[in-house]
Amino acid sequence: MIRSLYHTQDGQSRANLAPEEFTQALQDPSGLLWVDFEGEPPKVCEPILREIFGFHPLAVDDALAENHVPKVDDWGSYVYVVLHSILFDTDEENSEHMDTMELDIFLGKNYVVTHHDYSIAAVGRVWGSCHRDERHLQKGADYLAYRLADELVADYMPAVEQIEELIDEIEDEVFDNPTSEMLEHIFGLKRVLLHLRRIMMPQREVLNKLARGDFPQIDSEARAFFRDVYDHLVRLNDIIESMRDLISGTMDTYLSVINNRMNDIMKTLTAIATLFMPLSFIAGFFGMNFFQPVAEWMKAWTGTPALVLTLLLMAVTPLGMLLWIKRRRWM
Repeated sequence: MIRSLYHTQDGQSRANLAPEEFTQALQDPSGLLWVDFEGEPPKVCEPILREIFGFHPLAVDDALAENHVPKVDDWGSYVYVVLHSILFDTDEENSEHMDTMELDIFLGKNYVVTHHDYSIAAVGRVWGSCHRDERHLQKGADYLAYRLADELVADYMPAVEQIEELIDEIEDEVFDNPTSEMLEHIFGLKRVLLHLRRIMMPQREVLNKLARGDFPQIDSEARAFFRDVYDHLVRLNDIIESMRDLISGTMDTYLSVINNRMNDIMKTLTAIATLFMPLSFIAGFFGMNFFQPVAEWMKAWTGTPALVLTLLLMAVTPLGMLLWIKRRRWM
């Protein structure tokens, strides 16, 4: 899908221009043209980007054929910016995963060209607001680029809050019911946070460059807006770092709880083996040869009194050892 908005200085707006009309719109320095390519194949986009807008072939290849981390390139008459939108979700098995969608932005003095392979909610919101209120287009191409960046970053916060809630739930359950599924959730959240950090760090640097005033396409008023987006990314980065510490602490707590439970199990099994060890010794020593025909001098050891005494000894010995173990506070 190729859609376009064209706003002139006298307040007139047109939508869905034909590609042949882009050239005439670009010749108006006081107007603003926004062309959005969504899910279009490269063979359709490339002629428009190279022949009508005159973008460098390397910049066009970057936008159409390659995936990049967030970056910004200065091509003289325009700026090529790569930003990322995120989509965090849990599947039917409660497994956490995060998808990123690349947004390519070509920013000139009187135009903005955006390209993305999939539908991005932030772009849709900005497009809708520009349709409803033309004042968003009156402030220039740099302000429109700011709106796109700001909406992309705004989508980060709900995902971060959702991840934080999942970490809180795991922290509440780790003491009550630590399971192998919980360990999978912990590792899943660690991977999500690592992926988010890999996107957040270079994107923060992109906004920092756009806010410093290194590009003539961005005036001083718009740089203040980009600094605001940069501040949001700095705060988000701090939150992500704190969540990484929380999930690492949750992992340590999980391992500690599992080790404590294993120690309790081993202590119980050891106590059972210790209590029955004397019984095994007594049974092995006497051989349990009661009421068997033996020599005359052995009858005192195999008669009824010896049996009763042995049973009493076998009953009292574990009880005495249990009291001794508890007195030593081993249980």
